Amino acid sequence: MTKMKIAPSILTADFSNLRSELETIQSADWLHLDVMDGHFVPNITFGPKMVADLSQYTDLVLDVHLMISEPEKYIADFVKAGADYVTVHQETSVHLHRIIHMIKDLGAKAGVALNPATPVYTLEHILSDLDMVLIMSVNPGFGGQSFIPSSLDKIRWVHEKSQQLGLTDLEIQVDGGVNLKTAKAVIDAGATCLVAGSAVISAADRAKAIYLLRNAGVELV
Repeated sequence: MTKMKIAPSILTADFSNLRSELETIQSADWLHLDVMDGHFVPNITFGPKMVADLSQYTDLVLDVHLMISEPEKYIADFVKAGADYVTVHQETSVHLHRIIHMIKDLGAKAGVALNPATPVYTLEHILSDLDMVLIMSVNPGFGGQSFIPSSLDKIRWVHEKSQQLGLTDLEIQVDGGVNLKTAKAVIDAGATCLVAGSAVISAADRAKAIYLLRNAGVELV
């Protein structure tokens, strides 16, 4: 069985103490970095400098999620800052194929995210170009929201389509409301990477929370 990847989001972390915060999640696989512009989503977070600074203190895969308008203007800066994956939203990208290949040409892996109301089949003709699909299981912009159950159908569609096309390396990431109550259903639907904000950052024992999510809520023995 392939190891489930866990990508803690620092959105709810203590930004005044991020170096110490990073030390508590090193048992994870990826670090999910939500970049928000106050335009595409109703919140503002950080830019490339934060990614560059964090890259000095972790070996986790830097997973940059651009929840911003006109992402093509900033992709090069985030890759230069150390992003391993750059994910853009289908809803912000008029020329999605061009943007995906811009990310790849710059040396990073490319992902596309879908908001809850966006039909998953819009990715059908670009799926084979992608390294990752990110299914948003909440409306983007804030942490701590509840999981939207219809997201499971989207995860299944991507999983089944990727199997049909032989895309064995395609990552299927899920972001929003992922916790010990929802993780098993998400994994069973075909996810390969779970983004977890509150479920990890708010836990008293973050390493244990990562372990339990990776194992779909199985109790420690």
